[in-house]
Amino acid sequence: MRNVYLGMSGLVLLAVLAQFYFAAFGAFSIPRDHASFEMHSVNGVIVIPFASLLTTAVAAAARVPGRLVGLAAAPFGLVVVQILIFVLVHLVTEMTMEQSTPGAQWILGFHALNGLAIVSVAVLGVVRARRFVRTAPPRTRRSAARPGTAGEASGASGKALSEVAV
Repeated sequence: MRNVYLGMSGLVLLAVLAQFYFAAFGAFSIPRDHASFEMHSVNGVIVIPFASLLTTAVAAAARVPGRLVGLAAAPFGLVVVQILIFVLVHLVTEMTMEQSTPGAQWILGFHALNGLAIVSVAVLGVVRARRFVRTAPPRTRRSAARPGTAGEASGASGKALSEVAV
């Protein structure tokens, strides 16, 4: 399950990197219109949040430390911020789909900065997941099912008996 968590973290990063590609695709399309950013919108509103939530669920099921579970959820939270940036623009400026305003441009600049934050947490998520998978001790069925129970105690008492016999 830990390797699935690592793989899902990699898929989140892949989706985030694709998001930058789709943004450039839209920005360099001629004529540039709302349809030019359709892949960017779908990936950002559906794929990245879904992948992040699925990775969070897998991380919790794999019993990774809470900080890593939170890191898996971070892209989802930052995508919510991305959407809120657009909501703010429409609440406080007169921007339309046909005409931008200087105030809207200043606020929308944070969309790019928040995008960099999403890339950062996605990269950090993969790095930390990989480190966790490589350094965490392997879980056996007995210790995974019932930590701190008689199964572990009998192993310890067995060792103590062998030391007494010597």
